[in-house]
Amino acid sequence: MLYGLTQFSEGGDLFNLFRYITFRAGGAFFTALVFGFLFGRPLINFLRRKQKKGQPIRDDGPASHFSKAGTPTMGGLLILSALLVSTLLWSRLDNPYVWIVLGVTLAFGLIGFADDYAKVTRMNTKGVSGRIRMGIGLVVSAIAAAAAAWYHPDALSGQLAMPLFKDALINLGLLFVPFGMIVIVGAANAVNLTDGLDGLAIMPVMIAAGTLGAISYIVGNAVLTGYLGVHFVPGTGELLIFCSALIGGGLGFLWYNAPPAAVFMGDTGSLALGGALGAIAVCTKHEIVLAIVGGLFVVEALSVIIQVLYFKRTGKRVFLMAPIHHHFEKKGWAEPQIVIRFWIISLILALIGLATLKVR
Repeated sequence: MLYGLTQFSEGGDLFNLFRYITFRAGGAFFTALVFGFLFGRPLINFLRRKQKKGQPIRDDGPASHFSKAGTPTMGGLLILSALLVSTLLWSRLDNPYVWIVLGVTLAFGLIGFADDYAKVTRMNTKGVSGRIRMGIGLVVSAIAAAAAAWYHPDALSGQLAMPLFKDALINLGLLFVPFGMIVIVGAANAVNLTDGLDGLAIMPVMIAAGTLGAISYIVGNAVLTGYLGVHFVPGTGELLIFCSALIGGGLGFLWYNAPPAAVFMGDTGSLALGGALGAIAVCTKHEIVLAIVGGLFVVEALSVIIQVLYFKRTGKRVFLMAPIHHHFEKKGWAEPQIVIRFWIISLILALIGLATLKVR
């Protein structure tokens, strides 16, 4: 929206700053951050009044979690509101990739909101049927993947780019849409599974968003793509603004979600943010890099899959409890210890993901 001020620029003046993606990304970050600080406490108080008993706690979960009873959920509304306002304010609204990622984020946010609402009104942990959530998520992801393929350059449309082999492209053709669906839905659900401890999910999401934001800027810049030998996808640089807004809104939320959490993100936030990461990866042609950068989310999801499959086959468990962060809780690790160590792992994986851009 503010990009429109550039029409008043004659070059070298204040309005000219709005031409620069980096300037607008900084504005988006601080706008979302201030939004989170301003509206965080009022939103938490509102959620506490409406939910009364807060998010239901699993009966079979770690004993330490029963002390969290009464904590309100749906805190993802704070992140999504800050993200939406900031992105609309600072990004170019004629950019299709911005709308694709925003659409996925809000759609998955609505799915998560419905799930959270069902949980707090029925006072159980089941929420909306998994099949319904998955079905709607697949439809949203199919539309997003098809739209991304439509706007990709002809040479890249329907292609899968390989991170280390810069000139290698795998032609998926029509299979690109199902592949994109798996990436987006998989990312959404992986982040959702990770969101089980205070502050555990939001920091890795912000780290991944910062990494994907840098990749978006690079991939959308012809000079940088030429230097690094990666594929040029015009227009994706604007996604840096979305990622910056996500980080700002995430920090505002973390202020209230830090242990002991005053509010939980809920499926409203985790599904939306995971879907956003998947959509950015699809738009920038860095789906495989997302698996590296978001490796923590991959491990969390795999721990659940392994646990379920092995238990069905043998009646025994691989982990003391899944997802894997609960396994470490059962082993006696303190919650802050798990959270901070997982943050460190996320940062290392992000650096590895960025390093793939420089390998020639």
